[in-house]
Amino acid sequence: MSTCRLPLLLLPLLFLAFCQKEKFTTAPEDKLAFSTDTLRFDTVFTELGSATRILKIYNRHKESIRISKIYLENGAASRFNLNVDGLPGDSHENIEIAPNDSLYVFAEVTVNPDEPPGSSPFVLDENLLFETNGNVQTVVLEAYGQNAVYLPSRFGAGGVVGYGCNGGEWVWDDPRPYVIYGVLVIDECTVRIPAGARIYVHGGLAKQVTDTAIYRYNDGFLAFTGSGRLVVEGTQENPVIFEGDRLEPEFDNEPGQWTGIWLQSGTQGHVIEHCIVRNSIIGIRVDSAADLTLRNTQIYNTSSSGLIGIHARIDAENCLFWGNTGYSIQLEYGGEYNFTYCTAASYGVDGEALRMGNALCLDDFCSNYVAYPLKAQFRNCILFGSRADQITLFDRLDDPSMFDYQMRNCIVRVRDLLDSDQYPDFLDHCMPCINTDNQDTIFINPNRNLYRLDTMHSIANRYAAPILGIDKDLDGKARDAAMPDAGCYEIEF
Repeated sequence: MSTCRLPLLLLPLLFLAFCQKEKFTTAPEDKLAFSTDTLRFDTVFTELGSATRILKIYNRHKESIRISKIYLENGAASRFNLNVDGLPGDSHENIEIAPNDSLYVFAEVTVNPDEPPGSSPFVLDENLLFETNGNVQTVVLEAYGQNAVYLPSRFGAGGVVGYGCNGGEWVWDDPRPYVIYGVLVIDECTVRIPAGARIYVHGGLAKQVTDTAIYRYNDGFLAFTGSGRLVVEGTQENPVIFEGDRLEPEFDNEPGQWTGIWLQSGTQGHVIEHCIVRNSIIGIRVDSAADLTLRNTQIYNTSSSGLIGIHARIDAENCLFWGNTGYSIQLEYGGEYNFTYCTAASYGVDGEALRMGNALCLDDFCSNYVAYPLKAQFRNCILFGSRADQITLFDRLDDPSMFDYQMRNCIVRVRDLLDSDQYPDFLDHCMPCINTDNQDTIFINPNRNLYRLDTMHSIANRYAAPILGIDKDLDGKARDAAMPDAGCYEIEF
């Protein structure tokens, strides 16, 4: 029997092989890879209160990699829970992954789907952060926090989804709130929204595209195209409300939370009554050859303009526009417009109460342009605000038929507009009108967004001319049959 002995020379080599220190890459370009960039909890919240999803992390490099930190953006306040490589906690440090190996992260969210509206957000989203080699990478966690009707779909959140019903109707009469998460485009369908409905729109989430510094931002909005049609049937007692889906108090007056309502070119027959549109980027945009009837509606607190008409037709009565960072009412590239008993108040914002133009500029100096006819009529309206000029006009043709605007029994605020190089004849188009400034009282307290008329001193008192068929104001109060008040509100004595 013979034995085999290793030469003594090989023993140190074996020792070194087994004891050699593991190499870790520290190169900034060596990043982690993930099984997904968004971990969605899409299917559980109408019946279950919690769910777990799995995220896989890959090290696709030839050396080991050390993750300095894995943590939830909101820390201990997060609705999400983590388990990294078998260890629970909202934060983990110095996690190692061998070359060409992977690691599992388990994420759990616990939500009561039947919480009353306002107790939690409709959509929960949070960043899961990974710090590696001086880089910070992000995986988005998305979940639904309340029982609601989610549109376009809980299975396609964040995308653009078209909906048609072959010329029929889609009635939003579910007793649950409606949450638009993504972009909902309506074609060949009438969306009918009954009184009391609440529509909440998720404003989107910034997400990094691959390894670049480019971010895509998916703002939620509702759009109508083709033969799509919007009919909002709110009442004085139960208006329809469109707003962002963040219901916490700090978001109550935060503009720009969602994009807005977009009535695209050629769509016809839109009617919106007793409606509130608030806290969006724009309120309502009406494109070329589209038409909208707007009654007893408020559009306010937008980060851009409240109501936009682009070579459109808009008939508005008893409407209130305020707190819009752009213009309260913006009418561009011509169109046909009628505003009756409307109030546009622009206090503490950059934009004016009204802008009207008839031209599309084709260069920076507008030496090349295309002009379209504009016809606009304002009756018994208030166009006022904190700046000296609350009306901007943009007419590129010396042709009255291409820029035909008339104001009757209106209260306005203009100063520089009357300069000789602008529109010195403006008051000829505004007869009778009161051109005033902040020395005169109109509203109760615009600094507190109280735009009902001051009962003691408002110059709008008894200034309007009676208009047949409009016998109530925005509050449903009867107007004086002989001498009503200007604006959307009748004075309450």
